[in-house]
Amino acid sequence: MRIKRLWVIAGLCLLGLAGPVSAVTARDASAECVSCHDEEDLPDNSQGPHAPFTRKPPMAAAAQQLAQRSMGDATNERTPTCITCHGPSPTHVKKPEGVKDRPAPDRIYGKKTTLSAEQRSAVCQDCHQKGPKQMLWTGSRHQNEDLACNSCHKVHTNKDKVFSKVEQADVCFTCHKAQRTQINLISRHPIPEGKMTCSDCHNVHGSVGPALAKKDSTNETCYTCHAGKRGPFVNQHEPVAENCATCHNPHGSVIPGMLVSRPPMLCQSCHTPHVAGGVGALGGQPGVYTKAPGQVQPLITNTTSGKNVVQLWQGRSCMNCHTQVHGSNNPSATNPTPQLLTR
Repeated sequence: MRIKRLWVIAGLCLLGLAGPVSAVTARDASAECVSCHDEEDLPDNSQGPHAPFTRKPPMAAAAQQLAQRSMGDATNERTPTCITCHGPSPTHVKKPEGVKDRPAPDRIYGKKTTLSAEQRSAVCQDCHQKGPKQMLWTGSRHQNEDLACNSCHKVHTNKDKVFSKVEQADVCFTCHKAQRTQINLISRHPIPEGKMTCSDCHNVHGSVGPALAKKDSTNETCYTCHAGKRGPFVNQHEPVAENCATCHNPHGSVIPGMLVSRPPMLCQSCHTPHVAGGVGALGGQPGVYTKAPGQVQPLITNTTSGKNVVQLWQGRSCMNCHTQVHGSNNPSATNPTPQLLTR
């Protein structure tokens, strides 16, 4: 036993903690709680950044546990303890005589809580109130939906799912059920593979952008990865400059490119059909040819027969010509070289 104590003291010396400490340390403050709530009683309570100090820590880890925690120094009275979040709870610590069931702590956060979402979050914000992620919480969409910090975060665990790229989305899908379906469609971001997750695009604690976007606009958020679509271009495509979501569903689609609908219907939601002004010109663009002047492009351009189907449009789509839909240095987002499209 004496040898074990010497090993602990040696470990503390190496970590610079063998000197005097405060009279009431963080470990002392939690001692009464962990006499019941230890790793054997509630395993999750002995893990993670908010874990109290276990009653019987393994000797090999004792020095490290005493010396450093992600929440602070175990030997410092300012380090958060059980009562920091749960309150002094005197009637819970010492059950009053004649009372059958032990009263709950002053503040509990589970299903039986009597605290409002605002009250629960306020306790967390006593510590977690600095930094760009938390500064926009007040008035945010999630706060207005009456969510609290512990609606998404698990406190007494060493594996909070919201910090895992693989598991974070499952937490979000608890409420956002439509998005769960969309991210499993054929055209989607690689969320199921764990290569990206919801917080890569959204700041769940609040944002000045739409839909809790991490940047000030949808486009700026998309450009974080899709920088090649930013431009600048001589000829900008206005929907691209205004909002990527005009054409794309960022959570997933059954159409390649995560498009909201298929071309040419997608294109014609903004663009009217072309009119052939004469042989040798289409829409006023020289070098694009048609054999049937004055006729109108049909709504379904990839049809092969029918009234008003000009030879130019047989079996073709808008994107046969307008390939640079995100912007181009050529007129109308066309290919660099004009094409002869007659058969």
